[in-house]
Amino acid sequence: MPSSLSTPAVPAAPRSGFSLAALAQSRPRLVDAGIRIDRAPALGWLGLQCVALMPTWLWMAARLRDGSDDPLGLLALATLALLVGRLRGELRASPRLGWLVTATFGTLVATVLRIGPGALSAWPPLATGLLAVLAMACGLLAFLPRRVAPAPVLGLAVLALPLLSSLQFYAGYPLRVVTAEASRWLLMPGFTVSREGSTLLVDGRLVIVDAPCSGVQMVWLGYFTACAVALWAGRDNRGFLARLPAVGLLVLAGNIVRNSVLVALEGAGLQPPAVLHQVLGLALLALVCGGIARVMAGGMTGVMGRASATRALTHAATHAVKGVGHGAV
Repeated sequence: MPSSLSTPAVPAAPRSGFSLAALAQSRPRLVDAGIRIDRAPALGWLGLQCVALMPTWLWMAARLRDGSDDPLGLLALATLALLVGRLRGELRASPRLGWLVTATFGTLVATVLRIGPGALSAWPPLATGLLAVLAMACGLLAFLPRRVAPAPVLGLAVLALPLLSSLQFYAGYPLRVVTAEASRWLLMPGFTVSREGSTLLVDGRLVIVDAPCSGVQMVWLGYFTACAVALWAGRDNRGFLARLPAVGLLVLAGNIVRNSVLVALEGAGLQPPAVLHQVLGLALLALVCGGIARVMAGGMTGVMGRASATRALTHAATHAVKGVGHGAV
């Protein structure tokens, strides 16, 4: 007797909120959104980072507005803006991931330390400001062409901070002592000189090497010139860092020359007017910045060239103070 075969019924799949069809439909939208984010203009990303760092910019503006610091940092910010404007057609469509991650992390940490509760906001404002400007520089480097050296960009970011008054407070006196001691050696051929701290006794006349003679502003302008010219000349990191010792020597030598000539005039009893201080300071500043520009642009690439520049300034100072000393005698 034939028997009929029956197919067992397959149980229906349980219904759930997860739908493969819905996922398949949503995937193109997610991909499109990712593509739109990836293709967002570089200036848009940099603008968002600037907005995120607004607490730092407000602190910097307040520090300049109350007169507690010189506005030289604005020159560094303007130079960075000029760099971005000049290379806006070459900004990378796809940022370099390492720099972008560093910029994002630094921005988050700087913002939390600036406006966070309790002990987080107790960090020194200058320290959080340093972290913020370095994060901004990393954001720029994520989009700038690879041929732009990171070191000068980071250097300009640091110089953008309102830090001259802090430098004067922490480094002003040691710089004055070094300047006074070097001036004492340069003045010895023409005068009887002794030093006590940052004060010189020149032929019985007391001359104080005061705060403006520390050369802090010349230091700032010297390193600003180095960073700006390095970017203009297309220096790589190695070439830029190799020339930084020459920058420091030129700045120190220029400040010593200026101080030695002025001390020699006062020691000779000539009492130079205030306008001579300004003229001599501007002349030495122009000479120092010009020498730094030559070094960074490649005018003096060898060690002998850098040493010759420093020796030339020292030699000029020696002859200047000798002439003042012999004239007084």
